Amino acid sequence: MEHTFTTLPTARQSGCPFDPPKELLDAREHGPISRFPFPDGHEGWMVTGYDLVRSVLADPRFSSRKELMRHHPLMDLSGFEMPPAPPGEFLLMDEPQHSRYRKPLVGKFTVRRMRLLTERVEQVTAEHLDAMEKAGPSADLVTAFAKPIPSIIICELLGVPYADRGSFQENIDKFLGGEVGDEELIAAYTATQQYLAELVAAKRANPTDDLLSDLLDSDLTDEELKGMSLILLSAGFDTTANMLALGTFALLQNPEQLAALRADPTLTDKAVEELLRYLSVAKQFMRTALEDVELGGQTIKAGSMVFLSYHTANRDPERFTDPHTLDIQRQDGGHLAFGHGIHQCLGQQLARVELRVAFPALLNRFPTLRLAVPAEEVALRPEAADIYGVKSLPVTWDA
Repeated sequence: MEHTFTTLPTARQSGCPFDPPKELLDAREHGPISRFPFPDGHEGWMVTGYDLVRSVLADPRFSSRKELMRHHPLMDLSGFEMPPAPPGEFLLMDEPQHSRYRKPLVGKFTVRRMRLLTERVEQVTAEHLDAMEKAGPSADLVTAFAKPIPSIIICELLGVPYADRGSFQENIDKFLGGEVGDEELIAAYTATQQYLAELVAAKRANPTDDLLSDLLDSDLTDEELKGMSLILLSAGFDTTANMLALGTFALLQNPEQLAALRADPTLTDKAVEELLRYLSVAKQFMRTALEDVELGGQTIKAGSMVFLSYHTANRDPERFTDPHTLDIQRQDGGHLAFGHGIHQCLGQQLARVELRVAFPALLNRFPTLRLAVPAEEVALRPEAADIYGVKSLPVTWDA
């Protein structure tokens, strides 16, 4: 039976912080695709099934171009002309522009290169665990652990002075955290762009040993380098920070899984992949049909916008056994937490290295780690946030 959404879900069920909103799970039970009427009257679609989400991500008939995203799920944009993505912000572009920016970066984020970073990630992690232990026996895991580790690593990779991290972290939180008004969001985005423009100019004057300086020899303009840096900085920091904090929360709420991971460190890689699937912090993306496309028994008209729900795709019972259970020994891999196709997350190997190092290091250092507040009091990011997670995670341990 055909299913239609009435509105985009804006909250998760009480007591279910790790599960997608109930309306999305209900929609998946009706079928892998539902109609979605936008506030301006445009009829779009919500894709909740694994196979269909994966097929759209690999299909060049569905566009990522920002200027084609003329409809908003929560507000009427009638009469508003959506501008194209700024130069370098390749996440919101199609071929060939997308490859112009992505290709020079691919070699910088290979599995081998990211594994070479492991020792530095271990060092940074140990330093923050030392500081936590010294200041303990309690901490906000977000500020003491989850944010600084990916922040230091991406700063060092790009050549961003770590002393500057406070201001750009705060601004990235604002434009990805879903809690500020449009004016403040635009101001934070603009401030970050301005900072990166100054950084590119400084590298141009005095190149150093980092990824941004390496790109100066290419034909990329300073404006393009600024846009590319914005994508790398925000993606390389915010997603991993939220995975570390929310992932720890999920493990603490699943003590048998936590015990299994502590008992057998060889499960670390599987545990990381399962947490990526189970939590899907990058919840959804949008595409626009460039022509009429048959999808899941429906005709998606040219110009129609399609929501791709990663978190329900990663909980699809037709793809994953017992999908709502966190199982760090799960055999059926292949999640979509990093997307799929030409836009698949460029920094996924870096994220994996950080998660594979940080989770076991934290759990081994603090064998009695536990929440310092009831689970229902943990402050969650709103559903409107681009990246889901916790705003703070108070923890404690036996000194």
